[in-house]
Amino acid sequence: MIPPSAYHFVLLFAAAVWAGAQNQLAGGGSFITLPALMLTGMDARAANITSTVALFPGQVTGGWLGRAHAAGTSALSLRTLIVISLIGGVIGAIALLLTPSSLFAQMVPWLVLFATAAFAWGSFFRKPVVPHATGQGETVPGRTAAGVIHLGIAIYGGYFGGGIGFLMMAALALGGASARAAAATKNLLAGVMNLTAVLIFLASGEVRWLAMTVAMAGALAGSWLGAHMLARVNERALRFVVVGIGIALTIALFSQRL
Repeated sequence: MIPPSAYHFVLLFAAAVWAGAQNQLAGGGSFITLPALMLTGMDARAANITSTVALFPGQVTGGWLGRAHAAGTSALSLRTLIVISLIGGVIGAIALLLTPSSLFAQMVPWLVLFATAAFAWGSFFRKPVVPHATGQGETVPGRTAAGVIHLGIAIYGGYFGGGIGFLMMAALALGGASARAAAATKNLLAGVMNLTAVLIFLASGEVRWLAMTVAMAGALAGSWLGAHMLARVNERALRFVVVGIGIALTIALFSQRL
């Protein structure tokens, strides 16, 4: 009979395949890898760190493929957004490493709840992006306000990152970006902010290498699978599944505290 630990890693690989495909199709893959990594016996903070590193190659692929459409906003150039993302990713990653595991475990249910709410809002309630150039008189943040908003999002991305895509889409839309440019830019910036976080995590000694390797292999396979499923899957239905998973995970995490 296969030892229980082997079962856990088989489950982790399957979960990572799902997460990789889900990230390509709708986002929210960390909702799958976080609990799967925790099932292997690691605490919530280590699972979050390991999940970030494992999913990173897929993010880089997505950002690279869409880089030609990435652009800045009316207030901030693309180069400025990249610099802000790098700085925010560093701050968030360091803040996570400085957070005691016990405290982070208490924060995780709230972080997952926030990420689920952000994902649900971005999927079903956010208004379509209207380009600033349409002349409809939209109010957009000034340079300082836009910089503060993006820095806050980048710090959150380096610290936890769930729902980060929709937060960035909202900020970029507020800055007047078109839907196509906003989607490409948020993929690029997500990879940038996680690049700094991943480098810090790799040097921290907090990454659980065996679990990370298994999850990374699964996520890469899932990313390839998801890319081939793009034209065949009902994205709206998949987003309902993601929100359902987030709600179930939130309830499960809060119930553990009772």
